[in-house]
Amino acid sequence: MCLILFAYHYHPEYKLILIANRDEFYHRPTRPMQYWPDQPHLLAGKNLEQGGTWLGLTRNGRFSALTNYRNGLLQPQGYRSRGHLPLDFLLSDQRCDAFIRHTNTQAFNGFNQLIDDGEQLCYLSNQADTLQPVPTGIHGISNAVFDTPWPKLVAAKQALKNTLDRQPFSADSLIQLMQDPTTYSDEELPNTGIAVALERQLSASFIRSEHYGTRATTALLIKHDGSTTVVEQNYDAQGTGERHHFCFDAQSALMTE
Repeated sequence: MCLILFAYHYHPEYKLILIANRDEFYHRPTRPMQYWPDQPHLLAGKNLEQGGTWLGLTRNGRFSALTNYRNGLLQPQGYRSRGHLPLDFLLSDQRCDAFIRHTNTQAFNGFNQLIDDGEQLCYLSNQADTLQPVPTGIHGISNAVFDTPWPKLVAAKQALKNTLDRQPFSADSLIQLMQDPTTYSDEELPNTGIAVALERQLSASFIRSEHYGTRATTALLIKHDGSTTVVEQNYDAQGTGERHHFCFDAQSALMTE
């Protein structure tokens, strides 16, 4: 996942409204979002090379999403795939604070992760403070730490606010918001240690190139009563793909220390 936007306790009807783009190589085998046959309470996509996921949720109210932290100046150090972080959280029954105490974050290359145990939404990263409860409002994560004002994130957060402030809105309108191909001038780009041409290409919310691009957009809407809607739009190298819809009523998660 490379761009996550979300409104937490911002809309009177919804606890969480989240939209996210997953950017990946087109050749990497992926299973789209579905209930996992061996874990029927788990709704998530799957990286078929490493077995992990980038975004998922459970019927008992747990949620997690992940982005990579980009730093081209550092050599990869992690020995575990970052896609196991959301999976580890979703398949546990730990509170957010217990999960981070029991997780060796240095086993992974740089990451940002949202975790929600059904009671609290938190942010964790091995590039920032260990655990941060997410404040009410509109926020975003790209390939830097929480709310870093990269141009595409600033623009996308404003677009999300405008969409939510206009009534009504829909999952379709949220997905459309994430299809913005605008790139930014070199002067506006962050310096993450990669070539400027690639930095420019990755500055768009929706990325299209010959071998790499946005593979899926996911919209997640969770009402205060636990009623949950998920819509995932998949894309291939030609920019087309299937759309999947899911609805369920989440029950309170069982949380232990």
